[in-house]
Amino acid sequence: MRRLSLPICMMAGLLGAPAFVVSAIAPVVAAPKEAPKEAPRAPVTLDDLFARLKAAKDDAEARGVAQLIERRLDRSGSDTVDLLASRAAEAMQAKDYPLAIELLDRVTVLEPGWAEGWSRRATAFFLLEDQASALADLHKTLTLEPRHFEAWAALAHIYMASDDKSRALAAFRRAEAIYPRMGKVHEAIERLAPDVDGRDL
Repeated sequence: MRRLSLPICMMAGLLGAPAFVVSAIAPVVAAPKEAPKEAPRAPVTLDDLFARLKAAKDDAEARGVAQLIERRLDRSGSDTVDLLASRAAEAMQAKDYPLAIELLDRVTVLEPGWAEGWSRRATAFFLLEDQASALADLHKTLTLEPRHFEAWAALAHIYMASDDKSRALAAFRRAEAIYPRMGKVHEAIERLAPDVDGRDL
């Protein structure tokens, strides 16, 4: 009688063995490999947002990106300064411009590197009809953040109010270079350019 080979004997033995014995010696099936996880995306920087603003394909996209930029610029990094700035905004809504300026004075002392603090105080000075102080604060804003398109537009309007068309045009052009789809800036440039640059013959 021929001897059964070892694999056949093992199989025959397993047929009558309890289930737990079979499972104990059955080959372990490897668990399916998980799909590799995507590397975490780098956070969107302010530089990224300004690049997207310049390349925006339509007005709606540009407005959305501009709002994201404004939210970033609104962050002072200090709870105390944010509270003071919020109270200053309330004072401006109530047309209490001297109080707004007083509060924003504290903001600029506590966070002198926060461009938006200077910009907001410039607005308060402008509403109080103190154009010289407004101009000084706008220049400080743009020293800290040269891409602050709202500050460039505000600067242009102040120059327009003093009939300084050349500087107004230059400021509008700076705003447009940063935010090409900024509302009414292009119209202002087209209106001013002939007077400043000369009309085509």
